[in-house]
Amino acid sequence: MELTISSPAPIDRAEWNSFVLAQPQGTHFHRAEWADVIERVFGHRCHHLVARAGGAIAGVLPLVEVRSRLFGHSLSSTPFCVYGGAIGSDEAILALEDAAARLAEKLGVSHLELRNRDRERPGWLRKDLYATFRKPLAADDDANLNAIPRKQRAMVRKGIGNDLSSVTERTIDQFFPIYASSVRDLGTPVFPRRYFRALLEAFGDDCDVLTVRDRDGQPIASVLSFYFRDEVLPYYAGGLHAARELKGYDFMYWELMRGATARGCRWFDYGRSKQGTGAYSFKKNWGFEPAPLPYQYHLVKAQALPDVSPANPKYRLFIAAWQRLPLPVANRIGPLLSRSLG
Repeated sequence: MELTISSPAPIDRAEWNSFVLAQPQGTHFHRAEWADVIERVFGHRCHHLVARAGGAIAGVLPLVEVRSRLFGHSLSSTPFCVYGGAIGSDEAILALEDAAARLAEKLGVSHLELRNRDRERPGWLRKDLYATFRKPLAADDDANLNAIPRKQRAMVRKGIGNDLSSVTERTIDQFFPIYASSVRDLGTPVFPRRYFRALLEAFGDDCDVLTVRDRDGQPIASVLSFYFRDEVLPYYAGGLHAARELKGYDFMYWELMRGATARGCRWFDYGRSKQGTGAYSFKKNWGFEPAPLPYQYHLVKAQALPDVSPANPKYRLFIAAWQRLPLPVANRIGPLLSRSLG
């Protein structure tokens, strides 16, 4: 049957999500709720594409147009997400990618970016900056603990021995101050509070926050996670200085792993990290093997692949200056900049 491509507005959320859930290539970041969150919180325009054959969905491609004075004009699948790209039948994926390239040219963007997790289109430019870390979970805690390499397992046990505790909740009251402090220390502008509230609201029971407390009940680390099918994805995380001393990060991810296993999750997705960074090494220490993410690009007005990574030397002075900002100032200015850092 002949394929037709359309850009429905608004998206039929139930139909879209039902298709995503049924596709092996589908991820949490293909869900229709991301369009609602991104448009409402950041004001970026979505151009989601649907391929149909005989009236039935054969493929989908979420797309978001980002205009930024700092970082230019782009079309991406999908900003603020680690995975994206077209999913569906092979024929539908090719048709959707071609349609996205035409749309990028019509909009006059600098480039089209597809954040593929494991698919690559021959002939399109590729950037090898990130790797993803995914690992199956066993059905019981002992097996999962023993699967952690010995040195890292010792860190988890030290965290347990430090009388740390955890609580899982659906509020950002404890999460946000910790996260904001953590990203300021890294030299990164923080997202607005309303973004995290919107995520909890949009994804309901498929999104929660786990916070670690010290023996005095003070929060020292926190992580906001997503759940999709049988996997858990810790996505936004931060910790205070005490978290390093008390092995709070190690305890936090172990507690998340335990809770996800009890929930029925059988995959732990540690998300992406830039190669050669501390986060990259930390995840390898947990026994996760990196898998390159084949992000691909179609250049329109740009002459070269975009490079807005913090590793870019031209951002070094900005990062150093941001790290010295008082936290209240960083929290006030950060949301004005972070809307362009998807």
